[in-house]
Amino acid sequence: MSLYQLQKFLYTLNRDPRTQQEYQQSRETVLDTFDLSAEERNALLQGDIGLLYVLGVNGQILMHYAAFLGIEWFDYLDLMRQGVAQHGPVRDGVYAMTGGGRAFTPEGQHS
Repeated sequence: MSLYQLQKFLYTLNRDPRTQQEYQQSRETVLDTFDLSAEERNALLQGDIGLLYVLGVNGQILMHYAAFLGIEWFDYLDLMRQGVAQHGPVRDGVYAMTGGGRAFTPEGQHS
């Protein structure tokens, strides 16, 4: 997996109008300039917010991409939840779920 390249692409897309235009015209062509795994590339081609979250994309970067795609805030949050339900726990990055997703605090263990 190439989480750095994936996040670098999304960061660039979020900030660069030219990249945004290229992405809207031909997603495949603009994605060719980044070293992405097949799974990452497919998630971007499909606009799969849930899978991108599970792959480890930072939420700040991902929420701007979701907005670029026209996804509303509460739908964005729901898509992330659906991603975990469909693809399993977050695999990499700052949101990676450790301990099988179990809570590590006494408060979290009682809910």
